[in-house]
Amino acid sequence: MFFQIKSYLHFLWHSKNEHAVHSPFVFNLLTKCFYDKKSKPEYAILKKYRNSLLANNKTIEVTDFGAGSKVFKSNTRVISKIAKTAGISPKRAELLFRITNYLQPDTILEIGTSLGLATSALSLGSRSVGMKAKIITLEGCPETAKQAQLQFQKFNFNTIRSEITEFSTYLQNCTLNTEHFSLIYFDGNHSKKATLDYFEVLLPTITNETVWIFDDIHWSPEMEEAWKIIKNHSKVTVTLDTFQWGLVFFRREQPKEHFVIRT
Repeated sequence: MFFQIKSYLHFLWHSKNEHAVHSPFVFNLLTKCFYDKKSKPEYAILKKYRNSLLANNKTIEVTDFGAGSKVFKSNTRVISKIAKTAGISPKRAELLFRITNYLQPDTILEIGTSLGLATSALSLGSRSVGMKAKIITLEGCPETAKQAQLQFQKFNFNTIRSEITEFSTYLQNCTLNTEHFSLIYFDGNHSKKATLDYFEVLLPTITNETVWIFDDIHWSPEMEEAWKIIKNHSKVTVTLDTFQWGLVFFRREQPKEHFVIRT
């Protein structure tokens, strides 16, 4: 906790808003997307999705996996408590919706479904601009994935393909040399090694318009180390640090710049 407080104070000291940004691409992203305060009808659906989980007091067996699909933790948890403590916050879900809506990705990969709170934002964001992006979401726990799948059906999110799998196993077996993902949301394993492994294995899928969103980049010293390595990678041109998230762009026409942005 002390580390995160220290990191947040450091973030506040260095963070800026759109007035300190001279990149037209980033300026437009901030003013037209991040700082868009207009109410959206999709926000009500996000709230309804969340509330349906918060009202669900069913107990399920939650299983987490280590490397090579090895189970390292299994326990029973109440769905409402998972939704309250482990899912994306309402504010972040709305921002993820806006990012998806603004950038209009046609293919999306989510690493870490949980109960699908972020997945619902990704789905609504693509659906609201008259397109339905193909969404693949990965979850290691069968029971958690099952509950998310029931939610997707209930809310008619029919462009989502839910995969129950250990993340690295799926990525190693995926045809990444021929696949591409316009947006990838990394929220499955908050360790330096896993984050960097996913980063390296998914590099063949990038295009000039790709955006990657890494969750909890200041969660721990090793996650901050992973974030620094990612920022310095030769193929990365623009990054945005919002404290909770790190956004990564690979736009070849952009000069290499790193922004620390208040949201």
